[in-house]
Amino acid sequence: MRFPFALSVKIAGHIIKHRLKRTPKFAMVLQLEPLHTCNLTCTGCGRIREYSTSIKDMMSLEECLGSATECDAPMVSICGGEPLIYPKIEELIEGILKQKRIVYVCTNAMFMRKKMKDYLAATYSVAQEPTLKQLITDELISEKDAEVIRKGKQNDRPVISPTRWMYWNVHVDGLEYTHDLIVEREGVFQECVKAIKMAKMLGYQVATNTTVYRETEISEIEDMFKYFSWLGVDGHTISPGYDYDAAKKDMVKRLGKDPKEFFMTREMTRAKFKNILDWGKRFTIFGTVVYQEFLAGLRELTCTAWAIPTRNIRGWKAPCYLMTDGHYDGYQEMLDKVDWESYGVVDGKARDPRCENCMVHCGYDPSGALSPKISDGIKNAVYNFGTKPAPYPNGDQVTIFNGCTIGKGHLAEAQAAIKAGASEGGGCSSEEVAVIATAAAKN
Repeated sequence: MRFPFALSVKIAGHIIKHRLKRTPKFAMVLQLEPLHTCNLTCTGCGRIREYSTSIKDMMSLEECLGSATECDAPMVSICGGEPLIYPKIEELIEGILKQKRIVYVCTNAMFMRKKMKDYLAATYSVAQEPTLKQLITDELISEKDAEVIRKGKQNDRPVISPTRWMYWNVHVDGLEYTHDLIVEREGVFQECVKAIKMAKMLGYQVATNTTVYRETEISEIEDMFKYFSWLGVDGHTISPGYDYDAAKKDMVKRLGKDPKEFFMTREMTRAKFKNILDWGKRFTIFGTVVYQEFLAGLRELTCTAWAIPTRNIRGWKAPCYLMTDGHYDGYQEMLDKVDWESYGVVDGKARDPRCENCMVHCGYDPSGALSPKISDGIKNAVYNFGTKPAPYPNGDQVTIFNGCTIGKGHLAEAQAAIKAGASEGGGCSSEEVAVIATAAAKN
């Protein structure tokens, strides 16, 4: 099967239950943001600017678990900010799993290996020695790490263990050069690869989460799929970059960039995603085949943002994950008070001008799953319950490290200036180096 049977049945059962009850609007996935604190400043992400006044605030564990119960979505995507910074992330994951929900931990992977080392320590036995040796050989942990793991668990807190009900959902926006440029830090892609390798070695389920922007080369995305498929990644989520207000403001003020040069129109999205149905046959693309047809420009869909609600420190965010017209105290209150007919694109016309270029999965993927057409239901069932594509056979031959690993990172010019200054006993001042580095990041 393309997706684990138990997970597919759970989601299908949720839809059928609400169809039989004739529920007009119900949650499919909860986007839970326990905090907006992050260790990276990704280009195209407006979270840090939009929530600057509450960037250090956090939801309590009880609020998080209560929100999952309140909307009763079968799947919870824990995002943010960087969720692995949340002090009680282990308890949060454990609590949601106890509620019998599917969990996606959306992470930039910078703290993944640390959390997995905690798991190894909590479950250590002599039988794990071959695994530790392999991890050391592959440079995924150090000898010092292994010594700490052998001491066993040092506290009573839960750990994040492998389970068929949880996925690490790792942010990867291309190969090394592109990804590091977008996250604005060199070396992040290398850490993503290491974390994914370690996770698969330990039996975790792993997905990648990719946003495609105007200058993204589609051949690079295909190479990314080839490599991570070969590596054993369980699936891929992919969505077009959308010029929502918070991201545009951040891009202009912080980076001095023109958003039009970064984000895509609908026409551009359809051109970029014209081969997505082929990707869906060759790789395990998460989501519905109906949504894929929409991205490829083969059909229209109406936005159902209410099916993937967002809950964060300020409340239930409306109307969607990317646009903010208010926050509500309760999920049902949000459903009742938001004028959902004022958003989205219908028959090619945007009800709200901010929706004009949006084809993002949080608004339209549930539209594919909830389509009332019998033919769409059959398409989705065949796709979801069909044979899972085999791992790409030659993914190890893809050149994924095309950035800082080979000295061609986006900060290479600034680093060369620093080295030149050191070797000549002068060269660029620190202020000049900073200017060069900033210019490189902007370009």
